Amino acid sequence: MITIRARLGDGRTRIEVAGHEEHAAGGRVCAAVSAITQTALLGLEQVATQHPDLVSIEIIEENT
Repeated sequence: MITIRARLGDGRTRIEVAGHEEHAAGGRVCAAVSAITQTALLGLEQVATQHPDLVSIEIIEENT
C-alpha cells in the first residue's frame, strides 16, 4: 500500500509519500506515484534555480 499524507495550513504544505504497491498492478501504480512526485520535486528545483532570491529548496537524502 502506498500512503500519501498531505498537511495544509498556516501557509505550509507538507507531503509525505511512503510505502510500495502490492503486486496487483504490476508496479504501474508505484511507478506513477513516483514519477509524479519526482517531477514535482524537479520542477520546484528549477523554480528555485531560476529565482534564488524568491525560492530556496533543500533536499535531504536519508539513508534508511
